[in-house]
Amino acid sequence: MTLNDPIANALSMILNYERIGKSECYLRVSSNLLKEILTLINEKGYIGTFEVIKSTKGESLKINLIGKINKCGVIKPRFSVKKDEYEKYEKRFLPSNNFGYLIVSTPKGLMLHETAKEKKLGGRLIAYIY
Repeated sequence: MTLNDPIANALSMILNYERIGKSECYLRVSSNLLKEILTLINEKGYIGTFEVIKSTKGESLKINLIGKINKCGVIKPRFSVKKDEYEKYEKRFLPSNNFGYLIVSTPKGLMLHETAKEKKLGGRLIAYIY
């Protein structure tokens, strides 16, 4: 089964497994962007560790879930955001002030919107989590 947006599929699968109370989630699709997103989510304590499992069919990911995610998803279309426009998108995608994170692709790499604000960087919105 081929699907158009592997990151959206991965985040929705993680959210579904979180909601039904599973402790592990296996993703067959693995990309560098997805690994970076999972690393950021892991650093903020929404998921446990994840590991890359290599097989003859390619890489897959095993993610340990800890039950902290309320909602996560990708932002489509990938809005371009300037360094002083983050508040507008925080109001749109996050439920309240200082609750949750936007994941932004900047010229300096993938980072959370708070870090991008501190470094005064713009970029493209990739995903949200809270």
